[in-house]
Amino acid sequence: MRLGGSRRSTNVEDYRGQPSGRPGMKFGLGTIVVLVIGYFLGINPLTMLGLMGDMGGTQSAPAVAPGTPGDTAGNQIAAMLGATEDVWTEIFRQRGAQYPAPTLALFSGGHASGCGFAQSAMGPFYCPSDQKVYIDLAFFNELAGNLQAPGDFAQAYVLAHEVGHHVQNVLGTLGKVQSAQQSMGEVQRNQMQVRVELQADCYAGIWAHYADQQQQILEPGDIEEGLRAAAAVGDDTLQRRAQGQVVPESFTHGSSEQRMSWFQRGYRDGRLESCDTFAGS
Repeated sequence: MRLGGSRRSTNVEDYRGQPSGRPGMKFGLGTIVVLVIGYFLGINPLTMLGLMGDMGGTQSAPAVAPGTPGDTAGNQIAAMLGATEDVWTEIFRQRGAQYPAPTLALFSGGHASGCGFAQSAMGPFYCPSDQKVYIDLAFFNELAGNLQAPGDFAQAYVLAHEVGHHVQNVLGTLGKVQSAQQSMGEVQRNQMQVRVELQADCYAGIWAHYADQQQQILEPGDIEEGLRAAAAVGDDTLQRRAQGQVVPESFTHGSSEQRMSWFQRGYRDGRLESCDTFAGS
C-alpha cells in the first residue's frame, strides 16, 4: 500500500503498555483454537463468549495518540484509519449525511471497553456502545504467521472490516439485527450474524474501491493480500485447522468463499446497495 503521504487520523487512543485495569491477570494473543471462537466477533464478542458478567475493569490511564517517529506500527494503522475516514466521509456526504468517525483504541494484552473487558485473544472487534474499534497490534503477527495472511493490505482489510461494523451501527443495521436476534434460536442467530459479518466484508471492499480511486493507495498484489486474509478467517478454514472438521450451523462469520466473494463484490461495485447480505438465501 502507498501510505507514505496519507493523512494520519487523530481519532486514535493509544493504551499500549498501560495497565489493563485488571491487575494480576496476564493476557496473551492466544492460539488458533481461541481465534476460532473469538476472532472478528462482530457486534459484541463478550456477549457471544458469555463473558459479560463481571468483566468491567477500572479505566486505564488517559490515552495518547500515536505519532512518534519510531512508532511505525502505530503510524501505519493511524494512516489506514485516516484513509477509511476520507472514503466514508465522502460516501456519506454524497448521501446528504455526515460520517461520525469511530475511534481506534490500541491496547496490549487487555483493556476495559464499553462492551466489557477486551482481551487480545478475542482478536480485533468493534464495540457499538462506545463506537470504538479495539485492536492489539500483536494480532497482525498471528495474521501473518499462524493464519498465513501477511502484508499491509491484509492488515488494512482487518481494520476496514471493523470500520464496516461502525458503518452498520451508524446506519442502524446493528440495532435492527440485535433486536431480531432476541427472538431467534441459536442457529438462526448464527445465520443472522454471518450476514452481519459478510456485509462488513463487503463494506471493506467498498472502502478499497474508493480509497484507490481517491488516493491511489493500492499496489499490485494488495487485493490478493486482502482476499488471503478474508479466506484465512473463514469459519470453515478456522474450524478445519482447529478441530479437523467443519460445522456449518455453528458459523458466525461465513465461509472463506463467502468472505472473499462479498469483499470482491464491494470492491467491484463500490455501492452500498450491492452489500445487502440480508436479501435472499
